[in-house]
Amino acid sequence: MKLRVVVLGAGFGGLELSSILSETIGDDLDLTLIDQNDSFYFGFSKLDIMFGRKKPDAVKISYSSIVKPGVRFCRDTITAIDPVTKVVTTQNGTYEADVLVVALGANYDVDATAGLNEHGNEYYTFQGAVTLSEVIPRFTGGHAIIGVCGAPFKCPPAPSEAALMLHDYLSRTGVREACTISLVIPYGSPIPPSPDSSKALVKAFEERNIHFIPQHKVASLRAKTAILDDGTEMPFDLFLGIPKHVAPDVVLQSGLAENGWIPVDRQNLATKFPGVYAIGDVTSVGTPKAGVFAEGAAKIAAAAIIAKYKGNENESAYTGAGSCYIEFGKGEVARVDVDFFSGPKPFGIHHEASDALVMDKQQFGSSRKARWFGL
Repeated sequence: MKLRVVVLGAGFGGLELSSILSETIGDDLDLTLIDQNDSFYFGFSKLDIMFGRKKPDAVKISYSSIVKPGVRFCRDTITAIDPVTKVVTTQNGTYEADVLVVALGANYDVDATAGLNEHGNEYYTFQGAVTLSEVIPRFTGGHAIIGVCGAPFKCPPAPSEAALMLHDYLSRTGVREACTISLVIPYGSPIPPSPDSSKALVKAFEERNIHFIPQHKVASLRAKTAILDDGTEMPFDLFLGIPKHVAPDVVLQSGLAENGWIPVDRQNLATKFPGVYAIGDVTSVGTPKAGVFAEGAAKIAAAAIIAKYKGNENESAYTGAGSCYIEFGKGEVARVDVDFFSGPKPFGIHHEASDALVMDKQQFGSSRKARWFGL
């Protein structure tokens, strides 16, 4: 009998887990990978689109490129998940699984921040980044705010990256002196687990005259004004927002979630339902909501699934380790290596921005395109 696995979501976690199971189980695997989109893109590509470094179509990778033993990609919208029976219902069919893996990520609740839709712009959706690629060139003077509207949010360095890259863009177009840039985040520092990364970013803000406003989030917007969570009013001419993140509705309705996210066993990413795992942004495991951590979780969940299938003990445990690249502007990239679970508290090691890490980031992307898509 083939092992029937249904994987919901074809992001970092779903793609890595599917690849591992295909490599290990091969022809004895019957894996269906379901995603509502027809293509994949790296999250950092949205910044490239926003600032005109790449065209939207150039960063998309079609899921039709997935050709792996035992793996079938299905483009469909999931309408119901039954974690007890491990049955998934979509707009076009029903799927029964021996093992179910939920990797649906986090959605964006733009409406949770009053006025964001009407008076601001968000750049965490693909279309939001595309829209801003047309809006930013028209910004030639005034106050730009990069504002986080809720926590947790995907890719903690991304707001800092947007501020630094906006500075570079405005400098290139010759209007930087006519503009003010402010960054509002709900944390006390840009990268809380890594004091050295945070210090490097704060220094970069100071050098570029970017106003850093920590420990606050944007509560609402009205015409040309952002209102912070303490009532402070900040006039703006351009607002780049990071919307509140939420688990997909289909997850919230499934009985899997508690307090908004799916709780899992930190050791193996198993949920409280037998044969059901959850990985990545949709969980409350305790790591940042970022692709590299979803990929790391996928490795451990896959090891647990394979061990159980083969009747072995699973000796792997999730360490919550991962590396995040940070765009510092001026064509340079830094990296922070973070470990969340190995020690008494999370800690990060900072690697200074350099040209070498630009190549490292490119290799990160190309190696995963090769692994997941054969490109």
